Amino acid sequence: LAKHPEIKALMKPDYNLIWVVMLMVLAQLTAFYLVKDLDWKWVIFWAYVFGSCISHSMTLAIHEISHNSAFGNSKAMWNRWFGIFANLPLGLPYSVSFKRYHMDHHRYLGGDGIDVDIPTNFEGWFFCTRFRKFIWIVLQPFFYAIRPLCINPKPITRLEIINLLAQLSFDVVIYYLWGVKSTFYMLAGSVLGLGLHPISGHFIAEHYMFLKGHETYSYYGPLNLLTFNVGYHNEHHDFPNIPGKSLPLVKKIAAEYYDNLPQYNSWIKVLYDFVMDDTISPYSRMKRHLKGEVKQD
Repeated sequence: LAKHPEIKALMKPDYNLIWVVMLMVLAQLTAFYLVKDLDWKWVIFWAYVFGSCISHSMTLAIHEISHNSAFGNSKAMWNRWFGIFANLPLGLPYSVSFKRYHMDHHRYLGGDGIDVDIPTNFEGWFFCTRFRKFIWIVLQPFFYAIRPLCINPKPITRLEIINLLAQLSFDVVIYYLWGVKSTFYMLAGSVLGLGLHPISGHFIAEHYMFLKGHETYSYYGPLNLLTFNVGYHNEHHDFPNIPGKSLPLVKKIAAEYYDNLPQYNSWIKVLYDFVMDDTISPYSRMKRHLKGEVKQD
């Protein structure tokens, strides 16, 4: 910032995010209606080919919203309510809890017992062979859901209860209106999109140490178009209050800080390398033992 103070001008909400999220919700509602009378094989096909992409993209829209990128820091609660709305087509309550834990990830990256992005000791110990690592990737959404309860459980808040009740009500309405196939499409899309899926390569690409000493990596490929530029991950951790839309400008402005860092060109290759490289496992993360006062949401 001392060298490039113009970056401060990028620290503002991305109001386009509001309209993009609304269109994504509408797209999924349309898909719920269209699949209700299809054969099961086509329901499963479209859940993976289309629904999974929208669902994973929506989780990254929720990631943007968790950083108050939709309405700005001055309207923090507007972002929380909007996150609950964005959560609806995923089928499972996620937004409010994600916000609480994700802020810890930014404040205490790799913090032992705090950052729930770090796999548990069991994950590192058990998923150590190629086949088991493959299964671990398939089951990633389940580990992301269960891990916070094992590493850093937090008291349930009023907003989390509202998130849960709103989601259950939405799911019941979808089932009542369009039946089991639409409900299955919604839930399967979320699980498949966060598991064995090209976009899911970002989970591993962001912080697994394929090169010793390099803890965070960026990806500058085309899938950023579906993921709100989450691939610009070094830039995001440097400036978490800058919306994803503006992160390419950060890289352009401060190119001397980013161009020479290790980076990825393919998230699919990241998944392949993770499974096939016997030196990489869920243990391949930087873990820190925190000292001093720790403040959590």
